[in-house]
Amino acid sequence: MADDKPVWIDFLAGPDIAELAMTDGEILDAIEQQLAAQGRGETVIGERTHLMPKAGVPGHFNVLRGWIGAGMHRAGVKVVSDFVDNYKHGMPSEYGTLILMDEKLGFPTAIVDATHLTDMRTGAMTAIGAKYLARKDAKVLGHIGARGSSYWNVRLMAALFDFDEIRVHSRRRDSYVPFAEQLSRDLGRPVRAVDSWQAAIEGADIVVEASRLTKPEPLLKTAWIKEGALVMPYGTMSALELDLTDIMAKLVVDDWGQVGAGPLGALRAHVNAGKLTKETLHAEMGEIVAGVKPGRENGSERILYWHRGLSLSDIALGHAMLEKAKRLGVGQRLRFH
Repeated sequence: MADDKPVWIDFLAGPDIAELAMTDGEILDAIEQQLAAQGRGETVIGERTHLMPKAGVPGHFNVLRGWIGAGMHRAGVKVVSDFVDNYKHGMPSEYGTLILMDEKLGFPTAIVDATHLTDMRTGAMTAIGAKYLARKDAKVLGHIGARGSSYWNVRLMAALFDFDEIRVHSRRRDSYVPFAEQLSRDLGRPVRAVDSWQAAIEGADIVVEASRLTKPEPLLKTAWIKEGALVMPYGTMSALELDLTDIMAKLVVDDWGQVGAGPLGALRAHVNAGKLTKETLHAEMGEIVAGVKPGRENGSERILYWHRGLSLSDIALGHAMLEKAKRLGVGQRLRFH
């Protein structure tokens, strides 16, 4: 129509994201701001949905929606795929696309390759969880999983904690050994590749479970969790024993509304069994970051933090990337309408 106004969007492709070279501090700051805004009630989170194609392969799509005020004033939708056998084709298991929209007029303002963004924001959610919920003197990190977000879990936690030991393991040796080697190079310190779940987890101060199981299987044993430990599971398929929640002093999630969404998730069986309920929940992570509820209160309490992934994190980090891109002249400006 003649009276249509042109709509231009900012486009950040994967190479643009790499050129931005987001620092650990920039990533952590964006997600911590998002969590604080969420805790203050300055956000809206749409229920996540799953699309499971009948394509004969283990994979699905997640659709995440949200809005953030708090100086960002952006609405957004992210679609992220999760296909666990992509490694057989030399491809990452997850691809993401983030679309941001004007909050008042509804037109699109940006499209961002959210593949590495997803890994970064997931790692930041893990690291900030550790900042508020782990012992300040945590010295041993035990990590299950070697996917893209696993790298950022370890890297960003290593930026916050002075670990004496970092142990990593996953289901494939040809994955976790190179993973440990890469982390050792990038962090400038030894990272141990260990040959079992028990060797990675038992006695660790911080435990992260980011496995890539194709079906639920209780591989993480409750008996391995030491007093005072923080456990952060976020595998799509549960790897936890049902009694894990019984030993926890606090149960924390990223968003209560996401807990009941869909058939998947690390604590799906615990929700179904009535072990994780509104009554047993201590807090959402945003409430802790905003100071509405306490995080860790003593050195002996075991704490479990389940983050499923929030649209808000994608929007917040996407916003930070776009703002940096404008300062550096990175990315493209495209005519959309």
